[in-house]
Amino acid sequence: MESGKRTAALWDSFTYWWGRRSLQSRLVAAYIFIILGPCLMVSIYSYRAINNTYVRDATDKNSYLLQMEKLHINNQIEAMERAAQMAFDDKQVNEYLANTEEPDLGELLEFNNNVFVNITRIQYNNPNIEHLRLYSNSNVLEIGPIIFRESRVAFEPWYQKALKLKGQESWSFLNSDRDLLERYFGQTPKLVPKVSLLREMSVPKNNHIGMVQVDMLLEKFTPKTYTKVQDSQSQMFLVDEEMQLFTRPDHSFLQANGKMASAITERLQSYKKSGNWDINYTENGKSFLLIYTPLERINAYLLNVVSMEGVMKDISHTRNLIVGVNIGFIILVTAIAYILNAYILKNLRLLTETMKKVRRGEAYTGITVRGGGEVGELAHHFSKLMNTINTLIAQAVYKQALSKEAELRTLHNQIDAHFLYNTLENIKMLAEMEDQRTISDALTSLGGMMRYNFKWSGEYVKLRDEIRHIENYIEVMNIRFEHPIVLMLNIEQSYVELEVLKMSLQPIVENSVKHAWYGEQAEAENRTIQIDVSEGDGDIFIAIRDNGSGLTPERLLALHEALYAKEEVSEGASEPGGHTRRAGGIGLRNVHQRLQLFYGEEYGLEVQSAVGRGTIVFMTLPKVLLTGDKQL
Repeated sequence: MESGKRTAALWDSFTYWWGRRSLQSRLVAAYIFIILGPCLMVSIYSYRAINNTYVRDATDKNSYLLQMEKLHINNQIEAMERAAQMAFDDKQVNEYLANTEEPDLGELLEFNNNVFVNITRIQYNNPNIEHLRLYSNSNVLEIGPIIFRESRVAFEPWYQKALKLKGQESWSFLNSDRDLLERYFGQTPKLVPKVSLLREMSVPKNNHIGMVQVDMLLEKFTPKTYTKVQDSQSQMFLVDEEMQLFTRPDHSFLQANGKMASAITERLQSYKKSGNWDINYTENGKSFLLIYTPLERINAYLLNVVSMEGVMKDISHTRNLIVGVNIGFIILVTAIAYILNAYILKNLRLLTETMKKVRRGEAYTGITVRGGGEVGELAHHFSKLMNTINTLIAQAVYKQALSKEAELRTLHNQIDAHFLYNTLENIKMLAEMEDQRTISDALTSLGGMMRYNFKWSGEYVKLRDEIRHIENYIEVMNIRFEHPIVLMLNIEQSYVELEVLKMSLQPIVENSVKHAWYGEQAEAENRTIQIDVSEGDGDIFIAIRDNGSGLTPERLLALHEALYAKEEVSEGASEPGGHTRRAGGIGLRNVHQRLQLFYGEEYGLEVQSAVGRGTIVFMTLPKVLLTGDKQL
């Protein structure tokens, strides 16, 4: 509250100070503001366009490099799969691995000279493959560096993972390459990251005999990830399904940005759940782009982290240049505007001094302004100022007199309405004195109808008020009938407070009274009009049905045309059967249009009828209390 008062006080002080400035100063300030606005908009738009262009170019360039590296990785995946498949399909290899007895010397020499040589050739033909290894479940003779017993690696997690896949390909990423021969005691595994493809061998099916393993160093599997070229602008990462990050150790972004690794894994995990990826990353005041592509075949991700430091320097230089140009342009425009305004406003100052003399009561002796224009025109009309003021005063007095007359006319109309109500009340009293209860009740209903019609305080009323008006109408109309029309209400108590348009239901009931029964049924017994109120999907449905003669398809079609017509329907247009559209179409059409006008195009009326089965008029409107709040 206090801050609002302070703001209002500051604004009042500023407007007072601004109003006391000279016209020349305000015009110069206005010129600056008018020019500054478009300049700022153009500058901001240009800056954003340049910024987006730089970012888009960096994104496109590095996305292309990422896709090229992905293509290389897919080629290496295919090479490893071919090598594994060739060993997997070799029957002699399967027989050797499945052999539970130690082969004799002749068989061993034949296997070594033929089968083993072929397996070795697989690796030689694919120089990027670091190891091709076969593990046997039996105690076969090991032939290094390819055939080993399974017991050497059975405890490794990556080996257990491959066994669970039952013959399917298993891809594992490791940070070291262990020497299975263990040629040196206490030998530490080389810290050389590699990727391994493992596949279980079963002969026959579901009979585990061993495993085939194909290894490739990551520096050959994804050379750009482990490049030795110093690149301070970008760095590639390989992330496996266990969220391990593999990248070059030297000149890494991770050294200066300790939170980057965890941020990458968190975003990948979030991407797996939601499918949303945030490409922008900021740490230590530096901006990066995180561009990724999935490696579906090995269930991993290839990520390219791009530093925007160089790009931001170019963008900052462009921004400073734009700001400098704008400042210089505004200074130049300010100087030119000040000089031109001083010359243009010279005649205006002369006119202002003359007006001040007239205000002080001095005699007006005329003013001479050279050049004409707006200032000359102002001086010309200044001499007619007093006449104009007098004319305006006379007009104001005349308008005030008209307003008073309108107020008196409104009061007179109210007096006439009260006179009419009082007259009806007197007639009602006479009827009661003469014991004419029917006439008394009819006058009571008629009085209620008149009060409802004359008291138009708004467009909306409660449903119970509209229903009471209908009851009064039915009671008045039943005077002329030998057999009265019965009004049946099926309305729950919770609906009587609903908001409806005033005079929206009564015209429909009046339409039924006048046109539902004709011919022989005009004075039939058991004539009923029923009103049902229901609710669905937040809307209110009101059904008004009668047990009258109903409409033929032709008359129903004509009624629909009158109800939904876009243009006004002639009041005298006739319908089949001698009934005019005015009652059957114009009244309903007015209600339909009012509903759509106040509630929307989705609301309105719908008429259903059939010969001998009566007519039903459905009204749809939103569920709203009289306070105006829509109920959900």
